[in-house]
Formats: sequence, C-alpha cells, structure tokens
Amino acid sequence: MTITFADLTTMRVGGPVGRLLVPESMSQLVDALHESAGSDVPLLVMGGGSNLVVGDIGWHGTVIKVGSSELDVDGERVTAAAGVDWDHVVRVSLDQGLAGLEALSGIPGAAGGTPVQNVGAFGTVTSDVLESLLVFDRTTGDLERWPADRCGFGSHRQSVFKRSDRWVVVEVTFRLRRSEQSRAIEYADLANRLGIEVGGTAAPADVRQAVLELRRSRGMVLDPRDHDTWSVGSFFVNPVLADVPERAAECPRYFDVKGTKLPAAWLIERSGFPRGYGREWGNGTVSLSTRHALSVTNRGGATASDVMKFAAHIRDGVEARFGIRLGPECDLVNCSF
Repeated sequence: MTITFADLTTMRVGGPVGRLLVPESMSQLVDALHESAGSDVPLLVMGGGSNLVVGDIGWHGTVIKVGSSELDVDGERVTAAAGVDWDHVVRVSLDQGLAGLEALSGIPGAAGGTPVQNVGAFGTVTSDVLESLLVFDRTTGDLERWPADRCGFGSHRQSVFKRSDRWVVVEVTFRLRRSEQSRAIEYADLANRLGIEVGGTAAPADVRQAVLELRRSRGMVLDPRDHDTWSVGSFFVNPVLADVPERAAECPRYFDVKGTKLPAAWLIERSGFPRGYGREWGNGTVSLSTRHALSVTNRGGATASDVMKFAAHIRDGVEARFGIRLGPECDLVNCSF
C-alpha cells in the first residue's frame, strides 16, 4: 500500500512517500540521521505533520517521521523527545503541578516542532520557557546541546531552524514553575472566558480548559470529523513591516523587533475574504475556515495544487487591497503559491 502525505499531515493533501522511517526512540532517530548523512538520497524530516504541506508529486527520497516518545520530569524541568505529542507534554507538566505551558494547550504537532517557529498562543511563546535543546547537525554529523538563546528567536515566528534543513531537533527541555497560578493573562478573550480581569491570574488547569474551549471555537483543535480542522492552523504568517502602507493605516499594530506586526486575519477579512470564503471559488474543495480567516482548510478531496491556487488567490487579493504580500507560516515542500 502506498503511503502519501495526505495520510501523514493535518491538511490531508500531498503525494506519495518514497521510503518512510518512523524511529521510536531518540537513539533510533540519531542512528537514522547518521545513516542518511552518508547517503545521496534526499531526506525530509517531519513531526506531527501539522505545519507541513507537500506537493502532489510527493517526496521520492527518504522521509523520517519522528516518533520518539521519551518524556521526563525532574523538579521544574520537563524534557521531551522530539516526537512526543505536544499536548501530552502540556498535560503531563500540569499534572506534575508545573505552570508555564497551559496557554499552549491544544496546539497540534510534536514537541520538537515548538522551537522551529517559536510556537506561541495567548501571550506565551516557546522561547519564554525553553531552557535547552538537543540538536543534530546534518552538515557535521554532530549531536549538540544548545542553550535557548542560540535558536535565533526574536522576530515573529522566526528561528535558525525556519526554512533550513541543516539542524534537526532531537530533544527539548523546558524550565517551568511549580505554582498554583498561571502567568498574567493579557488576552481579553481568555481573561473573559476565565472571568478575571486582564492582567490577572488563574489556576493553570483552568487556563488550559479555557484555552481549549477558545481553540475549539476557532476550529484549532484537531477533529477528524470537522473539516475546519483539516488545515495547518494559521496558513499565513502575520506580516512584519518596516513601514505600514497608508492603505493599511486602520489595521491593528503590534511591536516586533524587526518593525511592526500586522494581523493577517484582519487583512484577509477586509480584503473581501470572510470566514468560510471559497466554497463557490475554484472547485470548492478548499476554503477559509468557517471560524477563522487565517486558516485554509481542505473541505474533502482537495489536492496540494488546489490549496496552493486558493492560497495564491487570497494572497493576491490582500496585496491588491493593501499593498502587503502575505507569506506562508507553514512549511511548503515541492509546492508553492
């Protein structure tokens, strides 16, 4: 039976896999990486497939789907192998009385993917709590322990791992807090859901529950029965600009170390693309989520080509309206728009 990326990714599109390896431990992962380093066969390393779209031609080399599952709690440190389901890491940390990850509940994917784009939600980002990580250098063949400040965090969703296949994250270690209270809640929607003032705190377990409820309301918790979750979450990255065009003067603005960050969802909706847009466009297999304008979704039977054409349609519409060109937040392999 042929395995395709439609079987391996949350967008459920993509062509065939040449050779699939699923190492179930860190040592097996490192062995597989060493083996591939001495081969001329192209290699693609993936985690949970929640931030990846592969073209309809697939990948004719080797695919390593990281399946390592080691997880350890030592005091206030939580160390997870790259293949551990991310939400499992969050649950275990809370069960151990540790606060710090609760706002990142419900995010799909594997632990090793969190530093790649400095995953974040509701005011918390990976770099806030990441202490160190174990990284395999595909160029040298070395396994290295990195401090978090070597990851190149800074601008929105950026790191040294983004758009580079030189390094593979093998293990991540988080430094959390033993506390019965969360960090300050600065997002109004989350504070309202918790019944507290913005800037207040709550029990970490309550924050987790509220975050899960909010994410479900936006179609951001995976559910195979719900096509709004057949996606990569936020398809477009919030643009960071040195200068905001006059046409976008009314757009909300947020500070970024490289300029001004604008919410892509705001730009998309005000360019004539409301939530749910797309069912009457093209062949109807792809649309924006009915609950979140930033999410491009597979309504069933879509191809990667369908997704790319639709994404280009949205991108071009935003550029025509505001003079701002949106780019992907997800990783695109053998496809583009």
